[in-house]
Amino acid sequence: MLVSVVLPVHNERENLAPLLAEIGVALGGIPHEIVAVDDGSNDRSDQVLLGLAADAHRTLRVVRFATRAGQSAACVAGFDAAKGDIVVTMDADGQNDPADVPVLLRALDGDRDLAAAVGYRSERRDPRWKLVQSRIANRARNWITGDSVRDTGCSLKAIRREVIDRLPRFDGMHRFLPTLVRQLGGQVVELPVSHRPRRWGKSKYGMWNRVFCGLRDALGVRWLSRRALRYRLESEHAGS
Repeated sequence: MLVSVVLPVHNERENLAPLLAEIGVALGGIPHEIVAVDDGSNDRSDQVLLGLAADAHRTLRVVRFATRAGQSAACVAGFDAAKGDIVVTMDADGQNDPADVPVLLRALDGDRDLAAAVGYRSERRDPRWKLVQSRIANRARNWITGDSVRDTGCSLKAIRREVIDRLPRFDGMHRFLPTLVRQLGGQVVELPVSHRPRRWGKSKYGMWNRVFCGLRDALGVRWLSRRALRYRLESEHAGS
C-alpha cells in the first residue's frame, strides 16, 4: 500500500523543512510519497520545496501553480498527481501533527468498509476569536448540509483512492470532504487528533472566507446532495 500525503502550500516557507522531516519520521516504515502543491506563493516556498526535493526528501514531488488558485484547487491538483492507494491531506502550516497520520491509516486498514478516516482537533491551539469563528462556521455548515461533522476545519484526513477519484470538484470542496464522501455512500470515521500552535507565518483565513464563503459553499453541497443520483443494481448479465 502506497500512501500519498497531499500538502497545499501558500507562503509557508519556514514551516516546510521541519514539517517534511516530521512526516518522514511518522511514515518511516510505510511506503509513501509527499505531493506538495505550491499555490502561487510569493515567499519562495516553491524554491524551498524544490531544494528539499533535490536534497533530503526523495519522496517529495512538487507541483507549482502559475498563479494562486485556492486551497481546493491545490488539493485537486495533489489528488491528480498522487499515486497512492490512500490519500492523506494535511495543512502545511505545521499545526497538524504528522504523528497522527498512522492512527488514521490503522483505522482504514482495520476496516475495509471505511472510505475515510478524518481527524477532529480535540484541543485547539488557536486564538479565542478564531475558535469562535470556526465554531459558528462548523455548526452552520452542518445545519445547511444536514450532516454531522465534529470539525469541518480539520485538514487531517485519510481517504481511499477509489473514493477520491469519484469526488465532485468545485471551489470550496476541501471544507466538505467527509460530507462529500458520505454523499457517495462511503462510511467515515472521526478520530481525535492533536493540534499545535502555529510557529511561523500567518493564517490565510479570516472571518470572510471562514464563515461567509463556507456558508455559500455549504448551500452548493446541499444542492449536490439533493440532486445526486442514487440507485442499487439488482443484477447484471453478460451475453454468452
